[in-house]
Amino acid sequence: MGVKCRACIAIVFILLLLSSMWLHGNLEDHWNTCPKVSSVKNKVLSLVRVNSSDDDVAPLRVCPGMRFQVADLLAHLQAAPVSTNDVLLKPYLASWDELIKFLEALGPMVGLISQEIESKTAIIRDLAQKAEKEAEKKMKDRKRKPQQSDPVLMISHNRSLNYSEINHRLSFGYTSIRSMITWELENGLVDFHKQTNSGCRTLLRLHRALLWLQNFLQELGKDASEGERLRSPSDLCKETYQRILAHHHNWWVRKAAELAFLAMPERPYFYQLVCVETQSEAAVVLNRVVRAIEEVYERNEVALQEHGMLDLP
Repeated sequence: MGVKCRACIAIVFILLLLSSMWLHGNLEDHWNTCPKVSSVKNKVLSLVRVNSSDDDVAPLRVCPGMRFQVADLLAHLQAAPVSTNDVLLKPYLASWDELIKFLEALGPMVGLISQEIESKTAIIRDLAQKAEKEAEKKMKDRKRKPQQSDPVLMISHNRSLNYSEINHRLSFGYTSIRSMITWELENGLVDFHKQTNSGCRTLLRLHRALLWLQNFLQELGKDASEGERLRSPSDLCKETYQRILAHHHNWWVRKAAELAFLAMPERPYFYQLVCVETQSEAAVVLNRVVRAIEEVYERNEVALQEHGMLDLP
């Protein structure tokens, strides 16, 4: 076996070893293949401006032949905010599904990151499913034999029991970010001193990664200053990682991440991913996505901060 071949195998081995530590936990030991991006010539997304505001752009259309759809990402992000300060969990996780596809499209090395993110979303979905089953079991038990000592089932002599309301209370734990936080605190699932697989701790890791992606997409959407060239996605991704996520990782993970970013494709590939042809068109699309991410991020930031969860181990 040649020296070059052995060196390549060694690099792959190191990356796989370090993959278990991404996002303050893991990178996962799975490599994805970079999906082919079909030509978007003559299929480019039409961006019709009514005036200078980005909000007055025609709705994004589905881009043919692409697994990642920026229109789907934006739709999920815009569906997530609810009431004045909360975020619905289902569209929040669905937006991550699209962001995972986005990362996977950037090649096998960057795709390592998406595997860890996917494992995080799976943890929350699994917790939600278990909570729903538990709620259904409790509901059945209480219907069979209600206990007067249970404050939820206390019934006055002139009011009948509303089981649908009780069922809503029991199963609503993982409906939104705030309801998940409340549910896990009330059920003793959050540990402020050691690592657990609680939804809140898992959300914090996703929360940090979302800020990184928001900053990266924001930088990617900027035009070059007069007389300067557009900076490479690789440099932008590395810089935003160092600013947002690096301090949560050890030296080995930081180096593995930086190595992965070196393999990131150039700008024309990103134009294809979001179905545009020019930097100005990309800016319109990416700015809409960035603003939608910002709305979700800020709501989650406030919810986590109010409960002292921004530093969960």
